[in-house]
Amino acid sequence: MTLDQLNKQALLVDQVKLLITAFVDDSSEPLSLKHSAHLSKALAYNYTYLSTIFSASEGSTIEQFIITQKIDRVKQLLNNGDLNLTEIAYLLHYSSVAHLCNQFKKVTGLTSKQYKAPAIP
Repeated sequence: MTLDQLNKQALLVDQVKLLITAFVDDSSEPLSLKHSAHLSKALAYNYTYLSTIFSASEGSTIEQFIITQKIDRVKQLLNNGDLNLTEIAYLLHYSSVAHLCNQFKKVTGLTSKQYKAPAIP
């Protein structure tokens, strides 16, 4: 593979990350397309191709990246304190609060209550 091809792939991976981050950060928009369709449409590439180069570059899947970004957003919203878990689950398009809680625990190793609890010195 040439350096030019590698640079194009790296740029494409960066664009995927930016789109996902923007989508998660502005999750007030209703989910009209699946992430895969949204990325394919926005970048004009087949999702399988995007997924393949993303995984090769990042060592994880696009879905894992989306989950990580969503959990980071959940942490921000929990730290902000303006929304409860039900509102956060709805805002970030989780199918249920339980689904959000399960993903949060899987990614962070903590429940949302443990995350929010003040550290005891």
